[in-house]
Amino acid sequence: MNEEKVITLKPDRKIFEDIYFSGNQDSLLFSQTTKSKTITTILVALILAIVFLFKDSLSKDSKGILYFLSFIFLLCAVFLSVSVNKVSRWKKQVNGYLNLLEKCKVYEIRFDQNFFTVNIDGEKETSEWKDFGYFDSNNEFISMEGKYSYMFPKKSMSEKEYNLLKKIGKENINI
Repeated sequence: MNEEKVITLKPDRKIFEDIYFSGNQDSLLFSQTTKSKTITTILVALILAIVFLFKDSLSKDSKGILYFLSFIFLLCAVFLSVSVNKVSRWKKQVNGYLNLLEKCKVYEIRFDQNFFTVNIDGEKETSEWKDFGYFDSNNEFISMEGKYSYMFPKKSMSEKEYNLLKKIGKENINI
């Protein structure tokens, strides 16, 4: 593959949105990142509430359990808030990218045996194939991570172009 190949993508926001926000990814409390922390925090809060309701039936020596459970609850709440913040920042970045796509006139991928370039309205990001450390593909999209990270939906290009990008990505990215 010595000659440069060019794939022009359809910059349809809906196509990219479906990939980025699939499986509750846009939910602050129930995305893949925060779901377990949300459930844990709720369970600890319920246990703390139940123990608090029955605090009068606890002996004087057993009241320390309220402090311990309160500490555990606060710890869970802090971890949850950190995760929610991460999801919120990621969501903001993705929405910025999707807004860019809405206004985009040219969205193309260029590659040869050494380089991979993404061009969005003249703004080019070029990487050497060796800069990528992760490649994955399925029936919905191709994901590549390295110096820059990309997700290319299958619906944004032809079947032939999708299969070409998948083949070239697998060949050039050492996983």
